[in-house]
Amino acid sequence: MSKDLILGIDTSNYKTSIAVVDYAGNILVNDSKLLPVPKGEKGLRQSDAFFKHSNDLPLMIYKVLNEKGLRENIKRVSVSISPRSVDGSYMPVFRAGENAAVILASSLGVPLRRFSHQEGHIKAIKEYTEIKDKNKFIAYHLSGGTTEALLIENDNIKIIGGTKDISIGQLIDRIGVKLGMDFPAGKEMDELAIKNDAIINPTPIRLNDGYFNLSGVETQCMKAIDQNFGMEIIPGLFNAISQLLVYETKYLSDKYLISDFIFTGGVSSSEYIRNYLPGKVDANLFFGAPELSGDNAVGIALLGGTNNG
Repeated sequence: MSKDLILGIDTSNYKTSIAVVDYAGNILVNDSKLLPVPKGEKGLRQSDAFFKHSNDLPLMIYKVLNEKGLRENIKRVSVSISPRSVDGSYMPVFRAGENAAVILASSLGVPLRRFSHQEGHIKAIKEYTEIKDKNKFIAYHLSGGTTEALLIENDNIKIIGGTKDISIGQLIDRIGVKLGMDFPAGKEMDELAIKNDAIINPTPIRLNDGYFNLSGVETQCMKAIDQNFGMEIIPGLFNAISQLLVYETKYLSDKYLISDFIFTGGVSSSEYIRNYLPGKVDANLFFGAPELSGDNAVGIALLGGTNNG
């Protein structure tokens, strides 16, 4: 294990994250704190999330810096500063992490490197797969804020598919909150989907050149709940989402002649989806560790040890 370390910080809309890795990719610290969302609410305002990040980060950083053998060996600090690596991609919550990273790097006298939240997601999964060194593949970013299929070629990222309205994560969370669950509802919904058989199945989601709409499925599920259907709608919802990912993967694999797909973002930690997809598509599917699928700072820290950015 290398003594030279990189500290990464990520402040997404719902989680404060800090990580420390070495240049060989070993994870020494992977600490995250979920931002609390009031009962019945479907998310947080940016101002509230920024405030919570700003309160949580100092103690999390203090804890890391006082762990034996870490402070003196941190050679770089890296941080996520935007949702995606494109012009105009901006969310105020990432300024909380960037502000802390600027102060930290200056105090330690080490370089500061900046990346996008999406790049961190991709790196966190890809680094620990057998396609770690491949330069061309397709990545899914499936989360509460994003549902995109991405063509990755020599570190260039191009959107080639995904939702045209709400994300898969939003769909799952909205249905969960409607059923009385706490936000985010993904984990609880996933557990119920696994334990039960589908009784109500939404209309299959249609693809149009790799893109799709999810608001129709949301409307169907909301109407079913209003008609006094409850938890029995959850397996059908997850089945529809999983079928969609099968159709999308087949379509993109044929169109771009690519067989390697990685799954990133919190939705990709779903056990239902992980169990459903293998064997249903002629492609190599890489999901990675569940704890690295959701928001975390491991990928950002790993990027800090590369020659990019």
